[in-house]
Amino acid sequence: METPEITPMPRIGDKAPSFTAVTTQGTIHFPEDYTGSWSILFSHPADFTPVCTSEFMTFASMEEKFAQANCKLIGLSVDGLYSHIAWLRTIKEKIEYKGMKNVEVKFPIIEDITMEVSKKYGMIQPGESSTKAVRAVFFVDPKGTIRAIIYYPLSLGRNFDELYRALIAMQTADAFGIATPADWRPGDDVIVPPAGSCGVAKDRMDGKEPMKCYDWFFCTKPIAEDEVMKAVLQK
Repeated sequence: METPEITPMPRIGDKAPSFTAVTTQGTIHFPEDYTGSWSILFSHPADFTPVCTSEFMTFASMEEKFAQANCKLIGLSVDGLYSHIAWLRTIKEKIEYKGMKNVEVKFPIIEDITMEVSKKYGMIQPGESSTKAVRAVFFVDPKGTIRAIIYYPLSLGRNFDELYRALIAMQTADAFGIATPADWRPGDDVIVPPAGSCGVAKDRMDGKEPMKCYDWFFCTKPIAEDEVMKAVLQK
C-alpha cells in the first residue's frame, strides 16, 4: 500500500511557504507580495460561525493599529470565495458585538476549498478536524521568514491584544537587540543578552552600564514606551 505524501509543517525560522491564492481582495502571491512589511496569516474553521465572526470583527477593528506597526493581515478558511463575501456582508449589515457594528473586513480572505494552503501550513489537524482548519496564526517578517506560530483549537477564540503585543515585542527585539520578559508591554524593562565576557559582566554588576543586573545571566534595562513605539510604528 502506497504511503500518502506528508507535507512537513513550517517552523519558526523557516521561509514562509510560497503560494498563489484567490482572495476577497483579488489574487495574492504570498509572501512575495508582502516583502518589506510584517504579515499575519491566520486561519479560521468556517464562515458563518460565531467564534470566527467575533474574531474577524475584532481583527478588522484593529487593522489600522496593525497597519501602523507595518503589519498586514491575511485570513483563510476552506470555504469558497462567494461564501466569504456573503459572510462579510452579513457581518457588516447584521452583527453587533462588544460595541462593534457596521464592521467592514477589508483585509483579504483566502479561498482554500482544495485545502492546498491549509495543508502546506499545517492548518488541517485531523485530531481536531479533517474538514476544517484550526485557528493557526503565522507571523512573517519583512524578509518572508516565519517568526512565530500560535495554534488554537476550534472552540477557543484568540486574544488579539496578545497577537499585537507579540508583534510589537518581536519588532522591539529586532530594533534594540534585546529580549522581552514574561508579560512584557511597551515601557516595561527589557532583558539584556548575557554578557560575552567577565569584564562586561563586571561592568554591568558595578552599575557602569544603564541596566540592573541580578547576576551575570539576568540583566534588565529600561526602554521608554515612546522610544519603543517610535522605533516600530510607521512614520
